[in-house]
Amino acid sequence: MDSMIIERDVPIVSDDVTLRADVFRPRDKEHVPVIMTLGPYGKGVEYKDGYASQWDWLVTTHPDILPGSTRSFMTWETVDPETWVPWGYAVVRVDSRGSGRSPGYLDILSAREAHDYYNAIEWAGSQPWSNGKSPHLAAMIPWEGAGNFYRDLARHGGIFCNGFLETWYPRQVLTLQHGNPDGPKDPWLNASSTGADSKLLTREQLVENRLDIVKSILEHPLEDEFYQGRSPDWEKVTVPFLSAANLAGFGLHPRGNYEAFMCAASKHKWLECHPGRHEEWFYLQQGIDIQKRFLDYFLKGEENGCIDESPVMLRLRRPFEEDRFELRKEEAWPLPRTQWTDIFLVATQSDEGLSWDAPESTASSSFDALGTPLNFVSAPLEKETEITGPLAAKIFASSSTVDMDLFVTLQAFSPEGREVDFRGTVDPRTPLAQGWLRASHRALDAERSLPYRPYHTHKELLPLQPGEICELDIEIWPTSVILPAGFRLSLQISGKDFERDVSSLHSAPRWLRGSGPWLHTHSEDRPIEVFGGKTTIYTGGNTSSRLLLPVVPQE
Repeated sequence: MDSMIIERDVPIVSDDVTLRADVFRPRDKEHVPVIMTLGPYGKGVEYKDGYASQWDWLVTTHPDILPGSTRSFMTWETVDPETWVPWGYAVVRVDSRGSGRSPGYLDILSAREAHDYYNAIEWAGSQPWSNGKSPHLAAMIPWEGAGNFYRDLARHGGIFCNGFLETWYPRQVLTLQHGNPDGPKDPWLNASSTGADSKLLTREQLVENRLDIVKSILEHPLEDEFYQGRSPDWEKVTVPFLSAANLAGFGLHPRGNYEAFMCAASKHKWLECHPGRHEEWFYLQQGIDIQKRFLDYFLKGEENGCIDESPVMLRLRRPFEEDRFELRKEEAWPLPRTQWTDIFLVATQSDEGLSWDAPESTASSSFDALGTPLNFVSAPLEKETEITGPLAAKIFASSSTVDMDLFVTLQAFSPEGREVDFRGTVDPRTPLAQGWLRASHRALDAERSLPYRPYHTHKELLPLQPGEICELDIEIWPTSVILPAGFRLSLQISGKDFERDVSSLHSAPRWLRGSGPWLHTHSEDRPIEVFGGKTTIYTGGNTSSRLLLPVVPQE
């Protein structure tokens, strides 16, 4: 494009390493604000080639995305230069240390990587074509961004989420490790996207030059110093930000988006909640409009009303209406008018139920941890009911072994028995909400726990006595749905990942069966002799297991 200056492989010195960046900036403007990304996905990997299936779905489902752009400079999870440069922005993409064309030791989401990002931001803010706005980090948009490495990504409730890491890390990170001879070609540089044309590493050298992330997580079952350097201290986050959460992103991103909005010290912060796939709303016009208004205000100083915008922008979801998402604006999260409502688990000799009234008599139901789960189902809802916000379950349980994992899934069903599900970040049929907890990690942080968001210390292991009842407070990630009268709620409790019966879909991979790729199946983390026992759930009386729902009254 004649109107855009493009510079490839621009050096950015970060202490002992020279990072490499691609820069796109307006030809007819000087001193422009900068939109920067840094990551391991390869600045030289074209979206349509490196992520062909996602790209094909995106442009087929939304052929009108990014009007006016040829989409010729797009890469994974970055803004489109052809859209943003004409609006008066520079776009900078940086290959993180050890990835793409940046040399060094590959250690994703580490303190070292964060420091590199800081150095890159300072570099951009001091360039002659930058507006140099002070401080150089003037605003940020964590769009579907995890926060706490331990809780959001590595170990849900203390349980190792190996399914995602064993898929994502080899496919999207290791293929782009710096020096990888098998890395894809950069079509814009006409060279290796991993720098292998100038520095080719052997297989042994590649292994030596990166952290073994799976091995490291296995070696660190508790939230120790390994994780602390990979997670933000919310009290130190003061920059204005727009936090965009996917309502059906259980297993990775949205917890960080909600926690940032709730806990960060920033004076100016917004929470946007949307449905759909991971790569979808970032490029839709609704998403672009929100991003542009926010950045125009904080990076350009345009008086566009952004500062007066409601802090929460929520897309409402209704059953079986995949293309209708009404926007509603709110003043806080959780919503101030929330009616926190307990619905109680009821065990009987014949089945399991959910009741708005606490059962007086005690009872219990048992299941094999790796076998058929328990499903506690409510009576039909008497009126339209909105459930929006974080959830929590208090479960009284025992195990025949010294530990147990509980997987909790909230579902809803129509009067005809059709499940209410939504297209998620990966899985096309995501349930309403999910939560996890390892019983030996049940210790709570009293200062940080909230009734609707238990916060576990993950600092010590508390083994069970076989058969002894323990009280478990389970964090369930936030959701939002409006259910018509006549629909039923169902709470599934299992000792393994939620999985639908998709026997009719013989070719369906496991990660398209309800839990996406966020599976917890590592044999070292879940030895069958410990996590394959019999689990018993207790209800009523002093063992009144229950689910706390964020019920939002009709206005």
